[in-house]
Amino acid sequence: MDQILLSSILFGIIGGLVRGIVGITKYMEQNRKNQAIDPKRIIFSLAVAGLVGGIAGALIENDHSFAFLAGYAGTDFLESLYKIRRVQGTTI
Repeated sequence: MDQILLSSILFGIIGGLVRGIVGITKYMEQNRKNQAIDPKRIIFSLAVAGLVGGIAGALIENDHSFAFLAGYAGTDFLESLYKIRRVQGTTI
């Protein structure tokens, strides 16, 4: 792979991880009584965020800031889709 593509994937992963950390922090602030979070769930969430971010970054391979934002937004999109499905009572 060329250097531009690899760095775009890296920036996308970083964007996805930042979004994952923001989501976990928000969850912990809203649920102060039940702060016990399964470490496996955190690792899985961050891994998915990084994967989505990396894919988004690969699609936007010539602008690092856009790759970062694509990773962040891609993860946010998946989280929103999950929330919609959960409210509707359907499974993904």
